Amino acid sequence: MSSKAMRILLIFCYILLLITSTSCRETNDKNTPTSSDDVEVADSLQATISKDKVILCFGNSLTAGMGLDVEEAFPAVIQHKLDSLGLSYKVINAGISGETTAGGKNRVEWILNQKVDIFVLELGANDGLRGIPPNETKNNLQAIIDVVKEKNPDTEIILAGMQMPPNLGEDYTTKFKTIFPELAEKNNIKLIPFLLENVAGIPELNQGDGIHPTVQGQKILAENVWVVLKDIL
Repeated sequence: MSSKAMRILLIFCYILLLITSTSCRETNDKNTPTSSDDVEVADSLQATISKDKVILCFGNSLTAGMGLDVEEAFPAVIQHKLDSLGLSYKVINAGISGETTAGGKNRVEWILNQKVDIFVLELGANDGLRGIPPNETKNNLQAIIDVVKEKNPDTEIILAGMQMPPNLGEDYTTKFKTIFPELAEKNNIKLIPFLLENVAGIPELNQGDGIHPTVQGQKILAENVWVVLKDIL
């Protein structure tokens, strides 16, 4: 290609990018990214089109790997495992620290503008820590599941179960714990019984706050997810 032709091509690409960016800003709220993290997720999804199948991990700080490098969070650990097995899957980390089920419900539709093959739903922990009524959490999670199924009925959904510490009261912790198996049964989706199994309450596997897993803790989370994920793969 001549230098002149190359310059014309670059100018065309720039104009196309400008038009695309402008169009995105003019869409309605539900189709607009809510954070720079969402933009990165969209870029990653776009890059995998026609290349790999996509596993989207949609969650909060447990998914995001708060306090750690993103390459140390469980989605990246799973990616390494898939690569070692020669499986053509791209794992996208769509975790945002502090995310509640209400926040997830508000951004899920935009995140799913591209096709996702497996959707790992990890939300609810922040609801519990804030004392949000379990029924509200359950309804928000159901709404997210409904959007995923509506966008692509073929998407496999994995729901990550969560539990709350006993200091919140027996009634609350019991109701909260049952949210996840009930939703899994109702929607015929896969369930990770307790994402933090063998990590929660173990000081050496959690950072100084006692809540967020260390690098080793994230590896255990990845194994907890893999036990369910491998059957789908």
